[in-house]
Amino acid sequence: METLLFLFPQFNYMAPKEEAYFRMFAVEDLQSPAMKDDSSRQKDKERKSRLSLFLTKSGSHENVSPHKKTNTTTSNISPEAALQWSDSFEELLKHTDGVETFSQFLRTEFSEENIEFWLACEEFKTIDSETKRLSKAKYIYTVYIESESPKEVNIDYNTKMVIQKNMEHPTRGCFDAAQMKVFSLMKKDSYPRFLHSDIYMRITRRKGPGATMFRRRSRSCVFNERGEAKTEPSAW
Repeated sequence: METLLFLFPQFNYMAPKEEAYFRMFAVEDLQSPAMKDDSSRQKDKERKSRLSLFLTKSGSHENVSPHKKTNTTTSNISPEAALQWSDSFEELLKHTDGVETFSQFLRTEFSEENIEFWLACEEFKTIDSETKRLSKAKYIYTVYIESESPKEVNIDYNTKMVIQKNMEHPTRGCFDAAQMKVFSLMKKDSYPRFLHSDIYMRITRRKGPGATMFRRRSRSCVFNERGEAKTEPSAW
């Protein structure tokens, strides 16, 4: 029991039924290779697949997330506050509501593991206790880094191997390279789509029944009967 809590601190946040189900897989994975026969090793992928499905169906991705899900709903967020998130991805991450709303968007794209991993790394860097740091590092590696893990993030092989070597004595910066790659992926790929998503457009009241679309003034090019081009103001 103590060993499981050490390697899998997420037990503290799970309901009894979820904990028992997760423990069933965790105990099997703690066995040494010598204790496993060929058939059980062949079933490792199946167990991890079932665990991933369990995390998704039970909603326990919220339980194992480094931060508890807030009760904030999009209806409680002011359009003025949400508009600040469009200044930059860094600005969005400064706001709790922004992070939660962005997480909701990533769930629609089945990529919420990226923000969860980033948040887990941020929390990891605040841990002072070596014992707790080792426990948290093993958890992050098991859930987000290890090949075919339940919420494996998309990082290159070399970065993954460096992290694996650092697991015996993890430092505060052992996940920095991977965190930076995931941050860059979210900023360049997911964030632009988020700003044009239904969820964000509704919060900023730029989409939906009765929504007012604000258009900026610009200049467009038109041609007269003689084919001469001229510019005149128009609304976009």
